[in-house]
Amino acid sequence: MKKTPLNQTHRELGARMVDFGGWDMPVQYSGVIDEHQAVREAAGLFDVSHMGEVEVSGANALAFIQQLTINDAAKLVDGQVQYSAMCYPEGGVVDDVTLYRFNESRYLFCVNASNTDKDFAWMQQVLAESAINDVTLTNRSDEFAQIALQGPKAETILSSLTDVVLADLVYYHFCEGAVAGVEMIISRTGYTGEDGFELYLPASSAVKVWQAIMTAGTPQGLLPIGLGARDTLRLEKGYALYGHELSREISPLEAGLAWITKLDKEDFVGKAVLVAQKAEGLPRRRVGLVMQERGIPREGYPVFVGDREVGVVTSGTMSPSLKVGVALALVEPAFAQEETELEVAIRNRRMGAKVQRPPFVK
Repeated sequence: MKKTPLNQTHRELGARMVDFGGWDMPVQYSGVIDEHQAVREAAGLFDVSHMGEVEVSGANALAFIQQLTINDAAKLVDGQVQYSAMCYPEGGVVDDVTLYRFNESRYLFCVNASNTDKDFAWMQQVLAESAINDVTLTNRSDEFAQIALQGPKAETILSSLTDVVLADLVYYHFCEGAVAGVEMIISRTGYTGEDGFELYLPASSAVKVWQAIMTAGTPQGLLPIGLGARDTLRLEKGYALYGHELSREISPLEAGLAWITKLDKEDFVGKAVLVAQKAEGLPRRRVGLVMQERGIPREGYPVFVGDREVGVVTSGTMSPSLKVGVALALVEPAFAQEETELEVAIRNRRMGAKVQRPPFVK
């Protein structure tokens, strides 16, 4: 398995380690519920160094990105971040990504860990098949460590370690500056629904920065957070996860990502299929489900109306904040309306659920 630069640090903290897409990663430290609540009420520190980073540079970088992705990167200004995705010609999703604009000729993609090699190969293929010149793709994943500090106390904690005025850094924007004496990219983004920052720094400095943040934050209630709580946090906010709500078989429109799918911009990979899909009507839609009975919906559980199977759960958990089961599911459009009563088959028993638009936790 691959290891992040913080692997030994996680072991010293007593983390339970698991194989996550070929990476040896911490699933929990003190426990999923404790870690979840720490992020909601104080702050949590995540090692997300397994994520991939691909730089796009050159005079025609923007033209290439516009062809590659479904969102409109032309709207970005220097120092801004955009959530987007790449599609196959058939309309399915290659990966969902965040895109960082440094200037008109330099951008950085953050891609999902298990997709890094596939994504880089796809970018190379799209570029090779295009008529676009003067674009350079560089896989910089091995150079970076990535640490996420999330929670209502994140700004207070990080401010003690940097001269950057974090109050001036607005959501989905980034800057370059030093934290604990290490130069890095400081991004006001995250995957928890809380305020927070994602830090892109040299892999060689990961342990130093992690320890500095833990030292500064522990008196504020900061805890190290594993993959278990990362998943419950994102589910409470209804955030999509590749391989669950997004895949080669699921289009961004089906996945509820119409808001980043700019069908009015110039041609991009997959556009024709997505335009047709919208015109003809979606075969299924992603919805949020809240259990009305005591049961935990899990990935793959079928969803019913009466004796008819109308969908499937893509992700589900017991919400630590709400103390009820919540899920994301793909269902037939006729049953996607708010407050629609459905049933989830849990251990051969059908349990009541109701459609509710995420976020489940405001």
